[in-house]
Amino acid sequence: MSDLMEHEFGDITYVVEDAAAIVTINRPERYNAFRSQTVDELISAFNLAWSDQRVRAVVLTGAGEKAFCTGGDVKQRAETGDYGPGELGRFRIGELHKVMRDIPKPVIAAVNGIAVGGGHVLHVLCDVSIASEGARFGQAGPRVGSFDAGFGSAYLSRVVGEKKAREIWFWCRQYDAAAALEMGLVNKVVPADHLLAEAKAWVAEVAVLSPTAIRFLKQSFNADTDHQAGFSNMAMTALDIFGVSPEGMEGATAFADKRPADFAPHVNWH
Repeated sequence: MSDLMEHEFGDITYVVEDAAAIVTINRPERYNAFRSQTVDELISAFNLAWSDQRVRAVVLTGAGEKAFCTGGDVKQRAETGDYGPGELGRFRIGELHKVMRDIPKPVIAAVNGIAVGGGHVLHVLCDVSIASEGARFGQAGPRVGSFDAGFGSAYLSRVVGEKKAREIWFWCRQYDAAAALEMGLVNKVVPADHLLAEAKAWVAEVAVLSPTAIRFLKQSFNADTDHQAGFSNMAMTALDIFGVSPEGMEGATAFADKRPADFAPHVNWH
């Protein structure tokens, strides 16, 4: 069963195939970076999948072969100082994180390329991650004047350990799929041309299990880290303020100009 034209979006595509809702960020010209519209549409897609009785799991991926998602659209931020107009007049990334955790169905990241910045956070928040052999992972926040002091850091430390999480954030390095598998950041690595088929196979496998048991289990796992939502909300408020500061805008502007950012004037340890 497939509903290719069931729901029309602009920045994403949403397709139901058998028991899988396949949600694809469809901005390959921006390496699948998200703006406010993208986030609004992703929230709608996850809510559709939540309500659809046919859907037993969600697959989140990116269009094209280069990127899964590279986080917030820094070029948009450099141009307008924000992430563009949204449905409710605000950037709802915290709400997207929440619905990904709250949906009572497994969410599978099919990481088809670069997963950095806020895109890295999205795959970390998925219940499991399957990566193509060419996938790359890492953080870029401090390089472009941004951060995620909520789930993106606190929950990441639960996944890979605090020492590794601090390395990922403080040094903004990138890691290949083999390194990601070794540190427990992903569950499996497959050839790029097998990625979506592998994700669908995982959906088919979980689809025959008790949906109520899966729902209780997901809520049980989340209960251990739900307190991090408070940190995340506070961090998003801080990021709203920091993002439009001279230091934050230097990171975005430098990225858009393709030059190294000059953060030296902002060093202040007092």
